Amino acid sequence: MPSDDDIAIRELVQERAADRAQAVALFNHAWSLLDLPERTPAEDFDLIHATHASRWHWGRAGGPQEWAIGEWQCSRAYAVLDRAEPSLVHARRCLDLCEEHSLDGFIVASAHEALSRALFVAGDLDAARAERSLALELTSALQDPDDREVLERDLSTLPPL
Repeated sequence: MPSDDDIAIRELVQERAADRAQAVALFNHAWSLLDLPERTPAEDFDLIHATHASRWHWGRAGGPQEWAIGEWQCSRAYAVLDRAEPSLVHARRCLDLCEEHSLDGFIVASAHEALSRALFVAGDLDAARAERSLALELTSALQDPDDREVLERDLSTLPPL
C-alpha cells in the first residue's frame, strides 16, 4: 500500500503534467491568434488571456526558460495589440529572467527582439534600433540553424526603423 507521501508525490507529478499540457495548449492557441491577419475585439481579449494563462501554467510546470518564453509571448501579444506599456513590462521581465538565470542563446536573442518590438510600439525608435541590432548580432551567433531561422523570421516582422 502506498504511503501518504507517495500518493502526494504522485498527485503533484500529475498536476505538473496537467499544467505543462495546459501551458503548451494555451501557448499554441495564442500563437494561432497571433497568426490571424485580423482579429475581432473578442479574439484580442482571448489572446491576452491565453498568453497570461500559458505563462501562469509554465510558472507551475516549467523552469526559467519556459518562464522567459511565456513573458516573451505576453510581450509579443501586447505589441501586436499596440499596447506599449504591458509589452515593455513583459519584454523586460523576459530579459530579467534571462539574466537572473544565466540563460543564453535563442531565448536571450528573443528577449532583445521582444524589447525592440515593444520599444517601437512605445515610439522610442533609437532604443528600438539598438535592441534590434543586438538581437540580430545574437541571432547571427546562434549555432542551431532552426533557431536562427525562427529568430530571423521574427526580426523580419519588425517595422522598418
